[in-house]
Amino acid sequence: MQRLTPEQRKDIFSSFERFAYHLEMRDWYAVDEEKDRLARWRAGEQVRPMSKEDWWRPWHTIIRDARQRGAVVRRARIVSEPVTDYIRYEWEGTYQNVEAGEEVRWLPRRLASGIALPGNDFWLFDDKTVMFNHFTGDGGSAGKEFVTEPAVIKLCHSAFDAVWEIATPHSDYQPR
Repeated sequence: MQRLTPEQRKDIFSSFERFAYHLEMRDWYAVDEEKDRLARWRAGEQVRPMSKEDWWRPWHTIIRDARQRGAVVRRARIVSEPVTDYIRYEWEGTYQNVEAGEEVRWLPRRLASGIALPGNDFWLFDDKTVMFNHFTGDGGSAGKEFVTEPAVIKLCHSAFDAVWEIATPHSDYQPR
C-alpha cells in the first residue's frame, strides 16, 4: 500500500478533468492529521473559527482550484445513526469543504442496505482510476491502492451514484 506525500496528493487532485467522487463509509477515522483538532473539539473547542484564514488548509485550495478549472468534486458519507462523536465532529467541520467547492451529502446507513458497495472508501477520478483508502481496524490510515480495472471502476461509479441519489445534502442533514 502507498502512503502519499503532500506533493503526490496535490498532483493526483490537480490531474482529473471532469470529476472526483469520494465515498466514505466508516463511523470513525483516526488519521494522524486530524488527531489534534479532534482532541481539541472533544475538549470543547468550536470547529468554526471566525476567520477563513484560521481554517483554510491546502486541501481547500486543491478543491477550489479543481472547481475553477470546471471539475466537480463530490463527497458522500454513509453514517450510522445515532452518529459517533467523530461523525458529529466531521459534520460540524464540513462547512469548510462546502465553502471550498465540494458538494457533500450524507446517507444514514440503514438506507444503504440495498446498494452494492465496495469494501473500502474510495476516490473515483474521471472513470479512469479508483484510489482506495485502506484503514486499520481502529481507523488509522493503512495506505492507498490505485486500481484502473474497468469492472472495479464501474462498481465504484455505480455505488457512488446510488448513494448520491438518495443521500441528503449537507445543508439539510442534521446528525442524530
